[in-house]
Amino acid sequence: MRIRIHREGWDLLVLSLLLLIVLDLLLWFKTSPVVFYSVFSSTSIIYLLLVNFFRCPRRIYTGETQNMVISPCDGKVVVIEEVYEPEYFQDKRLQVSIFMSPLNVHANWYPANGIVKYVTHHEGRFQGAYLPKSSTENERSTIVIETEEGVKILVRQVAGALARRIVTYSDIDDICRINEFLGFIKFGSRLDLYFPLGTDVLVELEQKVTGNLTQIAKLK
Repeated sequence: MRIRIHREGWDLLVLSLLLLIVLDLLLWFKTSPVVFYSVFSSTSIIYLLLVNFFRCPRRIYTGETQNMVISPCDGKVVVIEEVYEPEYFQDKRLQVSIFMSPLNVHANWYPANGIVKYVTHHEGRFQGAYLPKSSTENERSTIVIETEEGVKILVRQVAGALARRIVTYSDIDDICRINEFLGFIKFGSRLDLYFPLGTDVLVELEQKVTGNLTQIAKLK
């Protein structure tokens, strides 16, 4: 099976590969075989982990889309609760959060068809993304989408303890579609979704979800 790499990873993977080749050549000529094979094995494993992190499987959602919200990422559901959303809605919303480990695919997809109404980026801390306060204190980007049915939902990309770069492709007034990329978060993170109260949540706590495939919620 052919491995597909996300565009955000190409520069890093090519540069890392060149550096590893130079390092391995130096070790081959300057050190003993034991040292060479030890370092070669370790660096190869690290490089394969990088390749795994930036993998980007080709997924096409073909299910129902009307009033439906699809998972924007791979990971595990860690929050389902009613909260106050202070940044955009400034009222109570239903929050569903998905935590991505470093082993998950870190590409982010649009969770619904609609129009982008709001985009902003906040500088912040890099605490563990599993902590509740990471939604308001960590480095994060917020995107609000008005669906084709006229319902606004909020998607928040949150950096984690390892994440140091959030990439967001959205601009205000962009037409967004399920199956299109919203962005990418590098090295461990989470995504928060905020829905109107009364939304039917279709997942459970601790459930593993698949980006652009798993149905997260059905809007009223």
